[in-house]
Amino acid sequence: MTTASYDSIAEWYDEWLRIQPLFADVIIPAMLEIISATGDLRDRRICDLACGQGMLARQLAQRGAQMVGIDLSAQMLAIAQRKQVAAAHPIIYQQDDAQVGATLEDASFDGVVCNMALMDIPDLTATVRTVHRILRPGGWFIFSLAHPCVQMPHARWVTREDGTMVRESGDYFAEGFWRPTDTSGVRGRVGSYHRTISTYLNTLIQAGLPPEHLIEPQGSAALVQQVPGYQHVPCAFIARCRKA
Repeated sequence: MTTASYDSIAEWYDEWLRIQPLFADVIIPAMLEIISATGDLRDRRICDLACGQGMLARQLAQRGAQMVGIDLSAQMLAIAQRKQVAAAHPIIYQQDDAQVGATLEDASFDGVVCNMALMDIPDLTATVRTVHRILRPGGWFIFSLAHPCVQMPHARWVTREDGTMVRESGDYFAEGFWRPTDTSGVRGRVGSYHRTISTYLNTLIQAGLPPEHLIEPQGSAALVQQVPGYQHVPCAFIARCRKA
């Protein structure tokens, strides 16, 4: 087990998540909406892949799901354990690599979630294969990620003369690891693996997890106040896929 990039920023990241309207107002509500559309979560066994400090896992546990969260970062898992909530089924946290899933049994989950983490993982194909392997037939995979058409190498926010903030595109086809020059945010601290939308969707289809529903959420009022450009471009890409 290698040292995870989030180990060194775990406490900072936990505080950053707490104050970010991107997560509280947009990502988590959108994820809960698309997950709830799969039916009653009570007693459903769900894996939170690359769960971090357990923000989404706690929400699903409070809705009655049997949650197992895995993450490479021991420090993030320690925070998740510290934030454990009262629920019908206590969350089980395990240190594991999503690209392998060594602690996860085959066909043992009704659903798998991955919240804003696929762009942190080097091998997308291996990760998707893990998801397919641990899902029961008919099980679902729901993930969110920074929208590849907005967050890409060399993209930036530009303020026009009239005061309107717009997103200037960068090198969309430059797949691979990159790190923004601004080190104040998460991506500037840990970097990101950029992939095109077609790479994500084709990888899922080839692995037997075809997408069945997509969401591109617009920024909330609080997020738009913080970053006005999110009124005009999506702040995330969210998909629900299904194992045949």
